[in-house]
Amino acid sequence: MAMSLNRVQLIGNVTRDPEMREIPGGSMVASFGIATNFTWNDAQGNRQSKVEFHNIVAWRKLAEICSTYLKKGSKVFIEGRLQTREWDGQDGVKRYRTEIIADNMIMLDKKGSESGEMGAGMGAGASAGASYAERPHKAVAKKAEGSGEGAGADEMAVDAVPAGEEINIEDLPF
Repeated sequence: MAMSLNRVQLIGNVTRDPEMREIPGGSMVASFGIATNFTWNDAQGNRQSKVEFHNIVAWRKLAEICSTYLKKGSKVFIEGRLQTREWDGQDGVKRYRTEIIADNMIMLDKKGSESGEMGAGMGAGASAGASYAERPHKAVAKKAEGSGEGAGADEMAVDAVPAGEEINIEDLPF
């Protein structure tokens, strides 16, 4: 049997603040949108551009992190998979919605920008359900306030600072 692959990687800007909700089973889910640009040259050599809008869904801890740190306008990397939902609308017509189920999110804004809170070069990397060894070695957002989960040292990892660079105490995520 031939192998198949359902993988999406996007870099874009958040179009609306994440909307966080709890489903009946107790899991947290965050929904938000991002916009990406596609640029090409037409037959006459003129530069053309088109904006694509993508619906993103994050679950559990990644949902909490997205809800806490992402804001409209934030530059973000999203990795996940495509999923299409189907339902019957109130008018009886079948409706479809294709979404990206996020497995990983990295904030790309630099410290001091209006929409980002992470330090320069230190995106907030978070993986849904990945072990410490599988996570990117980036600054992982702090444990959500009041969540009953214990945040061990394995939830915080920071990139090594290149030789000759000083660490600014204000850039530390804790």
